[in-house]
Amino acid sequence: MSTAQRIVVDPITRIEGHLRIEAETDANGKITSAYSAGTMVRGIEIILKGRDPRDAWAFAQRICGVCTLVHGLASVRSVEDALHRAIPTYTIPQNAELIRNLMVAAQYVHDHVMHFYHLHALDWVDVVSALKADPKATSALAQSISSYSKSSPGYFADVQKKVQAFVDQGQLGIFSNAYWGHPAYKLPPEANLMAVAHYLEALAWQRDVVKLHAIFGGKNPHPNFVVGGVPSAISVHTAVENKVGGQSGTAVNMVGLQTVQNVIKQMRDFVDQVYVPDTLAIAGFYKDWGGIGDTGGNFLSFGDLPSKSFWDTDSYMIPRGVILNKDLSKIHPIDLDADNEIQEFINHSWYKYSQGDAQGLHPFKGETELNYTGPKPPYEHLDIEKKYSWLKSPRWQGKPMEVGPLARVLMMYATGHKQTKELVDYTLRTLDVPVTALFSTLGRTAARTLESKILADGMQGWFDSLMANIKAGEVRTFNDQYWDPATWPKHMHGVGLLEAPRGGLSHWINIDDGKISNYQAVVPSTWNAGPRDTLGQPGAYEAALEHNHVMHDPKQPLEILRTIHSFDPCLACAVHVTDPDGEELIQVKVK
Repeated sequence: MSTAQRIVVDPITRIEGHLRIEAETDANGKITSAYSAGTMVRGIEIILKGRDPRDAWAFAQRICGVCTLVHGLASVRSVEDALHRAIPTYTIPQNAELIRNLMVAAQYVHDHVMHFYHLHALDWVDVVSALKADPKATSALAQSISSYSKSSPGYFADVQKKVQAFVDQGQLGIFSNAYWGHPAYKLPPEANLMAVAHYLEALAWQRDVVKLHAIFGGKNPHPNFVVGGVPSAISVHTAVENKVGGQSGTAVNMVGLQTVQNVIKQMRDFVDQVYVPDTLAIAGFYKDWGGIGDTGGNFLSFGDLPSKSFWDTDSYMIPRGVILNKDLSKIHPIDLDADNEIQEFINHSWYKYSQGDAQGLHPFKGETELNYTGPKPPYEHLDIEKKYSWLKSPRWQGKPMEVGPLARVLMMYATGHKQTKELVDYTLRTLDVPVTALFSTLGRTAARTLESKILADGMQGWFDSLMANIKAGEVRTFNDQYWDPATWPKHMHGVGLLEAPRGGLSHWINIDDGKISNYQAVVPSTWNAGPRDTLGQPGAYEAALEHNHVMHDPKQPLEILRTIHSFDPCLACAVHVTDPDGEELIQVKVK
């Protein structure tokens, strides 16, 4: 029997950004308390003060390269919402809403597939074990769960040889420094080989599907946006037909739109034939994780993907609302302007509030004053009784929330979304697990897969609507009304909401005399990875780790990684570093 101890995992790898986890265990190795610390300082809000609101998206988008477009669009929406609040007739062209939906959904599917295969799967898949697999048996397994074309014995034998070559040369590279052979790995060698093969397939797939962002946004990462619509002029001709440059030569034309259609098909095929079958196959060996990693049952979704308008929440595919205590029979509304609803607390965060650190602040009144009081690095442990993270602690009506794919799938399930209910019920039947398994590390991982299926299918509908508009002669993608700040009221404020792949994202802006007077970004990984609040309530990461985790070996904390990775952390979104002039602080050269 082991003794009680504190486990430190720093940094958590296979995530975006820098995250430290400390967990205390009892004598049986069970985690009794956990603490999540963002170890990079946040400051993007300071950089944006005094700038032109129309330029804010370009700065905000650089918060993260993985969540490559969501901060840009949330920032644009915040300015548009400020205009709409001040001038209710202000709207965005429908084509722009449809193109935004396509870009956001493409980000989801791309991000979720990459996360599953390249960041999270290695918590469940033993790569080295794949070398023991029988390629013929692997082929039989693959063909039993999917019609995917790349599933012959020869294909899997070639993949096996490739992995063997890496091992023989001591060049495991991306597969090195893992816990291969850990008893928590349960997949047979053939399932491991199949997953490794699809890991490699996903690398090539993701390179192709990002073309959608480049067509509509000019590039990827960080596609272009504009307040008032999208910078995607549409031409019903091709550049070859026109034989001229200008708008027709640079606009989205029929050739580009056909490429978008091809990308949508590629996404749907991979999700249907590879991602969904793999998830169900792997989950079948880890059904016990349907009882591990519960965050407490509170979920929040801002809603997104409007069929009509951003301000018509009834037209959202993903509903807005809050679920409390796992009660799917009641959806609580969100009042974005109520001071006592959405608040950020800093009792355990390295910030300072002008009126004292014990109270929470609504984002419209938010403050960003850095106040590091932690130990001087390097240090053994955090002082968890004091401030211990660069992340704030967002709360809804004083309650911690989980945001992300599970929150959204539960919201759609609870509101009767037909496809969601069918997919969730099918998954529960296939795995033979109760509905309570949704509230877990396994449920969170499955929800990300099911959401990818729902959104990949939804992309076809938005594309068809866009094409119908174009064929009807409606090609407008930008509203230039009130573009000039001289037409704006002296004061405006607004909030740009977006359901990013990792969860509810909100950018809150105050505008005075045409310039940003205050800016606050409350991001998904702040909701999930934030520290304890004034009442001592843990954030989602902390609560999940405190639910039924027993460590086999503290020196190989695979159990911690599984649950933390199930949230798909993005700490660069939750914190950020640069100087007040927006200049880089360090330059790294690789020779």
